[in-house]
Amino acid sequence: MKHSLKWDLESLFSGGSSSSAFAAFVEKSEALAASLLKELQDEGDHPADNERLTEWTVKIQDVLSRLREADSFVSCLTSQEMSDKRAVAWTERIQTLSARFKQSMDLYDAKLALVPEQRWQQWSGQPELSEVLFPLNERRDSAKDKLPPALEAVASELSVDGYHGWGEHYNTIVGRISIPWEENGEQVRLSVGQAANKLDDPEPAVRDSMAAKWEEAWAGQADLAADTLNRLAGFRLKLYGMRGWNDPLREPLRINRMSQETLDAMWGAVEEGLEPLKRYLELKANRFGKEKLSWHDVDAPIAANQAKISYDEAADLITDAFQHFSADMAQLARTAFERSWIEAEDRSGKRPGGFCTSFPLSRQSRIFMTYSGTPGNVSTLAHELGHAYHGALVEELPALAQEYAMNVAETASTFAEAIVGDALLRRAQSDEEKLALLDDRLQRAVAFCMNIRARFLFETRFYDRRSSGMLEADELNELMLAAQKEAFGDALGSWHPHFWAAKLHFYLTDVPFYNFPYTFGYLFSTGLVAIAEREGASFSKRYEQLLRDTGVMTVEQLASHHLDVALDQPQFWKDAVARVVADVESFAELCK
Repeated sequence: MKHSLKWDLESLFSGGSSSSAFAAFVEKSEALAASLLKELQDEGDHPADNERLTEWTVKIQDVLSRLREADSFVSCLTSQEMSDKRAVAWTERIQTLSARFKQSMDLYDAKLALVPEQRWQQWSGQPELSEVLFPLNERRDSAKDKLPPALEAVASELSVDGYHGWGEHYNTIVGRISIPWEENGEQVRLSVGQAANKLDDPEPAVRDSMAAKWEEAWAGQADLAADTLNRLAGFRLKLYGMRGWNDPLREPLRINRMSQETLDAMWGAVEEGLEPLKRYLELKANRFGKEKLSWHDVDAPIAANQAKISYDEAADLITDAFQHFSADMAQLARTAFERSWIEAEDRSGKRPGGFCTSFPLSRQSRIFMTYSGTPGNVSTLAHELGHAYHGALVEELPALAQEYAMNVAETASTFAEAIVGDALLRRAQSDEEKLALLDDRLQRAVAFCMNIRARFLFETRFYDRRSSGMLEADELNELMLAAQKEAFGDALGSWHPHFWAAKLHFYLTDVPFYNFPYTFGYLFSTGLVAIAEREGASFSKRYEQLLRDTGVMTVEQLASHHLDVALDQPQFWKDAVARVVADVESFAELCK
């Protein structure tokens, strides 16, 4: 094998969770954060002078970069081996550091808000602050919409063992699950990550068997998962109430720098585009000899004997596809494979799912997934490399200008997926190969326009109900079933009532409503692909600049400035959805 399936963490901090170098790095970070917090606390409630503001801005960004570096390393440790107790202990310590840093940020923001307007214009207009002017103005404005810094500090401190503690408890629940399975005539027990790969196995019997075991496994943990989900939502709602916020979408929309009008325009277009995707699901069911697909059939390959794609083959496919769009993007992919930035080994003990995390001080990324050779695995790999490319494009910017939101982060990743998908389709030699590739593309359309919408509908209704009290597991099952049936237009023959328990995204504490940004990124990237096709090679430079600006503009400003598009109007989204579902006609022709 040319490329390693295991990532290299040693070049970052040698020694894993016992690393003395990492311990020293964290200790220094804690000292810098403590010193910064004391400075801000000692300053008092009067407006700070320009020199102090500049000093704090430099120190804030230094600690922010160190915190992101440490958090990324710990997330890698806990993901590669969920039973690593030292890594879990580091998680709590980094969360404590993060909470202390948030106190500093709240005080810093409050001090920005105290600066009189005239002096603010004079100070923030300095050339050395030009690259962070947008986030500075953003932070100054948001400070007026929160509790006093002292109360925000209390909430942040309590969240370590409360809010974030419940989020980490979900990992404990996942680690309890071990699913019995027969592999090559032997009885084995699969981790959640390994079992998940069986749900889209080419063999219907394998899918059916694992789907039953999967649902049973999560049902066995449903009470614990329900308790965890209720506590997370309860914390958020209490804090929102104290701030005077009455809409649970207020924070996620602000985090994603997008308006309610843009969100509504997007979901409206998705809902209107439902019928072609329902037709695709019907056509696929016919190919499988079924009246309707089961939930676990949706992501199954349409080819009965689909060839496995080796990891080295996937590396070459992705790098070549990227090369046709951007030499820089291809070089990033080569670097990731050659320097072992990717953890892809299929083994027990790993966390389910995939992610890409950046190390801003090391100027590297690490990608986590479990690779088993499916086309979906290749798509996931391309997706995460898109994130890594985005991170590389902003790594030279000041730390505050690197803080782009999830929705535009998902734009870069899904754009990378689209590049790989289009390249593979162009290379297809037979109708069966084309059909399989179109199926893979339409699976993603279903995921982003139906599955993600089901998650959004569920979470929106869950928060509405949670404001009146805790919900039991059976009630959560009912909410999830209703959301799935609405989002899929009742096009499936069976559903996944415990999806709310099985999906990690509902339990993440950094970003509430970890769903709609995916659909935004998918559809926004679809529009970008259309522009790239029209413009040709010259678009890659404009695309790079758009990604560099993702930390210093709202999404509406990004689209207007770089694409001359209005995202709060429905037309862009309707055009994007129409492009997505256009594959259904080609799929139907090949099914004849």
